[in-house]
Amino acid sequence: MYIKVHVVTESKKEVIAEKDDLIYVSVREKAEQGLANRRVLLLLKGKFGNKARLRIVSGHHSPHKIISVD
Repeated sequence: MYIKVHVVTESKKEVIAEKDDLIYVSVREKAEQGLANRRVLLLLKGKFGNKARLRIVSGHHSPHKIISVD
């Protein structure tokens, strides 16, 4: 399954919100050296369960991402 994610970095609160087919994720980390991407995957792993395998398919350097959930 693929999900569309919009990431907001350097936020005061870490929040996951859903609207239609898009998931908004706010993280505290900066968008440097993959820190925000790692945190996004950890937060989504908590949402989908620890056994879920998550992988960024598209948007490594963009706030708009497509993530594969297995």
